Amino acid sequence: MAFDEMKSADGGVRPAFRAYEDWLLSMPPDLLPRKNEQADALFRRLGITFAVYGDQEGTERLIPFDPIPRILAAREWKRLSDGCCQRVRALNAFLKDLYHDQEIINAGVIPAERVFGNGLYRPEMNGLSVARDVYIHIAGIDVVRTGEDEFFVLEDNLRSPSGVSYMLENRAMMMRLFPDLFTRYSVAAVDSYPDQLLRNLRAVAPAACTGEPTVVVMTPGYYNSAYFEHAFLAEQMGVELVEGRDLFVEDGLVYMRTTQGPKRVDVIYRRIDDDFLDPAAFNPHSSLGVRGLLEAYRSGGVTLANAIGTGVADDKATYIHVPDMVRFYLGEEPILSNVPTWRLEREDERKYVLERLPELVVKEVQGAGGYGMLVGPTSTKAEIEDFRARILANPANYIAQPTLSLSTVPTLVDKGIAPRHVDLRPYVLMGETATLVPGGLTRVALREGSLVVNSSQGGGTKDTWVLENDPC
Repeated sequence: MAFDEMKSADGGVRPAFRAYEDWLLSMPPDLLPRKNEQADALFRRLGITFAVYGDQEGTERLIPFDPIPRILAAREWKRLSDGCCQRVRALNAFLKDLYHDQEIINAGVIPAERVFGNGLYRPEMNGLSVARDVYIHIAGIDVVRTGEDEFFVLEDNLRSPSGVSYMLENRAMMMRLFPDLFTRYSVAAVDSYPDQLLRNLRAVAPAACTGEPTVVVMTPGYYNSAYFEHAFLAEQMGVELVEGRDLFVEDGLVYMRTTQGPKRVDVIYRRIDDDFLDPAAFNPHSSLGVRGLLEAYRSGGVTLANAIGTGVADDKATYIHVPDMVRFYLGEEPILSNVPTWRLEREDERKYVLERLPELVVKEVQGAGGYGMLVGPTSTKAEIEDFRARILANPANYIAQPTLSLSTVPTLVDKGIAPRHVDLRPYVLMGETATLVPGGLTRVALREGSLVVNSSQGGGTKDTWVLENDPC
């Protein structure tokens, strides 16, 4: 039985949801469906959509929005917040160490082959010092809940984590649709995120920067699945949204083409994968990047956020070692635990998993977006056998985990209100310190019984309320 975040086992309403329950019972039964239709119309008018690669029906979709908030008590949030910040500090320390002294590898804590054989490891970063030693400027940590005080980190997103625009727009939508609700609750604000992000990005400007740093958001372009978010964040921060063709490198510095002539750029919040950043250093066929960008980066002429090579730290094979990183670099015990994970290149663990495929979740180590995974309990025999063959062909490409019973939150569905499984992605910002706004992106699996919350796989989103004070 999944943990219900609103109702206890005896049918009572948990303290965080009591005021919401009272409000809901006082409202006409058709209120939520009507408000949901309004939200869909408003989101569509604002152009808050995403693209699904390979979708033959069209390039744009609206992410389903659920009008029932997910509510977290202040004490619950403090643990999540402390745990996510701890984790990102350790991962950042790992990246600095990996591209310099490699002490964790020399100590035998992480096998060398696991890192150096990883396609996301970037030898070009070896010996490169980055501003303030910050490699991970923005992180999205996916957390799942299985009980009253049971939280697990499902994965770390350290390259260019997406979804924060939905966190912000969901809150704005809820305040527009249900202003009276916010008089009943003391909900912590999330709208400071763009200001915090901009402050942090300016704080990591290169030493060669004089005056106020110029920050830009670099996008692959309109057809990217997260283009709305790129444009949204640039607008919210009051900075330019640029493509690779808008930038050029000269004498080790990066410039932006403007109608007033070239303007120097100090910090690039890039939403482009490593491979496409610089055709002179990586993929020579890339038309998305800027020729010479890596050399400008290496010489200290510009800061890239996130740093090149961060992907090696969010690989699902590296994920296994994050608790050891916390102990090794911080001298602390992890506040948040990993999901128990089997490494399939190990013969004994592979044998165990292959015998239990119908019960487990199997993931590609570099998979994302809900693709490249098997959810055993909801898969057909043919799908399970297909994955068995894939594992046997390349065991090191997969990890396996138990099928966690993710917590549920009440959700508006066609037949009324019903529990649906959720996860949470808080966003950690690194500058002088690690911080995060009190909230995150709650993703919800809208199909009954489904555990896959990804928007590309039919999931929706909810506003996440963190209470400033714990209710009695």
